[in-house]
Amino acid sequence: MILIQPTYFSPIIQYVAIANSKEIVFEVEDNFQKQTYRNRCYIYTAEGKQLLNVPIQHTKGTKQKTKDVKIDYKDNWNKQHLKSLKTAYNSSPFFEYYIDDLIPVFEKKYTFLLDLNLTCHEIIMDALQLEVPFTKTTEFYKNTNINDFRHLAIAKGTQNYNLSRYIQVFEENHGFIPNLSILDLIFMEGPNALNYLESQKVTF
Repeated sequence: MILIQPTYFSPIIQYVAIANSKEIVFEVEDNFQKQTYRNRCYIYTAEGKQLLNVPIQHTKGTKQKTKDVKIDYKDNWNKQHLKSLKTAYNSSPFFEYYIDDLIPVFEKKYTFLLDLNLTCHEIIMDALQLEVPFTKTTEFYKNTNINDFRHLAIAKGTQNYNLSRYIQVFEENHGFIPNLSILDLIFMEGPNALNYLESQKVTF
């Protein structure tokens, strides 16, 4: 059993943890923090590593719990994210295989960030053909005897987990970029993505 944050098209390292676990507990009772993968992911474009950020509605002077954070759609970020994915991965080996399952995520307007992230998770698990049941926390655990991988959601200054190389679309331009969004791995490796995740020997 592992304790992790629900994140937006999570970094590959989170799915390494998931692929090697039997049950997931999603942390939803903590306070929302900036500079995390809760509302962002990174993809590989012709210019290199690119941030895709989901804007949220901020509440002045009060902390928000992760489960209460609402999404801001005034800038049509969802259309921009889909356009960026198409531009970046249109030539990848498995883009056409998975894109139709992803498009509804960008067409629906979710009220809460948590609902968006859980939908993304379910789509990725289906693409990986991986079944790991999940529950959500009902209280915040400062200390826990569950394997605590909540730190994997920190986007700023994250450590290098020594993930194995796989071929990337623009690798000739900028070299191998590890721990991008799980979408990068799935578009490039397709059905082999799960084998990749299960084979990683990393220290969390």
